[in-house]
Amino acid sequence: MTQNQPPGPPRARIPGPQQPPPSYARIPAGLWRRCLGGGLALWTLTAAVTYATDDVTALPTLILLGSFLAPVAFTLWAYERHGRDLGTTLLLGCLLTGGALGALGASVTEYQLTRSSLWLYVGSALAEEAVKLGALAYLLRRHPRVRGPRAGLVLGATLGFGFAALEGTGHVFDAAVSLQGADLRTLLETEILRGVLTPFGQGLWTAVAGAALLARRRPDGRFRLTARLTGAWLGVSLLHALWDSTRGIALWLVARLSRTALGAAPLAPGRAPRPAAGQDHLFTLFSVGGLLLLALAGAAWARSLAHRDPAWRNTP
Repeated sequence: MTQNQPPGPPRARIPGPQQPPPSYARIPAGLWRRCLGGGLALWTLTAAVTYATDDVTALPTLILLGSFLAPVAFTLWAYERHGRDLGTTLLLGCLLTGGALGALGASVTEYQLTRSSLWLYVGSALAEEAVKLGALAYLLRRHPRVRGPRAGLVLGATLGFGFAALEGTGHVFDAAVSLQGADLRTLLETEILRGVLTPFGQGLWTAVAGAALLARRRPDGRFRLTARLTGAWLGVSLLHALWDSTRGIALWLVARLSRTALGAAPLAPGRAPRPAAGQDHLFTLFSVGGLLLLALAGAAWARSLAHRDPAWRNTP
């Protein structure tokens, strides 16, 4: 173009790839608190309306809210504190898909077990923890770069929480609904108890096993069957079995100390016998104390694994 030639119209600029606004690119900080607080308020309102109206149409909402509130809140907390580099897709996959695979696999394997006293708890715990580990390995097969104890703790706990939510829904429904109708008081008591204990059960055990699974993962993405992984699986299975049999062990201890005979085997499957009159306080002490000791043992184990991994301390 010469100097005397008038300038032509400006060239149209080709737009580049559009980036989402920062507010949509990241989950806002503190969302897990709002989720937990709002969920508790909604669950309380649903419980109050159901109790006041005696209408069972809200029972599915009540059960699902109570079962999924803690798992979803934990997943958001784990993403904000320690899992932003893992991505929301992988965490949600572990929560929903992994939890569903674990629940289905555990149902199939437990059905094959002989239903007899303490060995039912041991066999069930070994099967459930193995199935959850298998589900975690299956979900991570296309993510070879995901490795290390921190990723195992976060993703394992998330999968365990999804498993607990789906399993808890069935347990709450079974405990509250019978042929005589729905027992709302039993339902509320079961949901409150499971909601308080959920962080110290399935999620904690799978977090420890997941850390062992990803701690020695090969560079090509394949998993190693190491003594550390086997020991973690056996250890969390033992905690799991003791957790499930705490009520029966507490009844056995009460009977031994008071020298009274039990009408049924305390560790038999199904509903365990209730303590005799005057033994309620001692039974509560043993059962709650046993759960507390197991929760502390699992939390200390997971904490020691987290402190060994520098990546855990360096996460935002």
